Amino acid sequence: MKLMTVLMLTALPLYCYAGSGCELLEKVIDLTLDRNVSVPEYLSMVKEFIPGEETKKAVIFFKEAFLHQSDETLEKFEEMQQQIYSSFWCARY
Repeated sequence: MKLMTVLMLTALPLYCYAGSGCELLEKVIDLTLDRNVSVPEYLSMVKEFIPGEETKKAVIFFKEAFLHQSDETLEKFEEMQQQIYSSFWCARY
């Protein structure tokens, strides 16, 4: 789980740099962190980004991993997300 989180966070500045816009990414991250969004709801909201069954399994695993985190961990993750967005690398975009 930690490696997956690190890889995802490493990709954030690159995603911003690609010109795709961070609003969509922020929305998906917010959905991932939201405990009120169930796995089936989450899948329906991100289905356009799921090309196959293996990716679907990974997305389910990823969402369930965040559902099992403590409130403190989720708060720290949100803080880290804001630090990344306001960082030198992402702030330019």
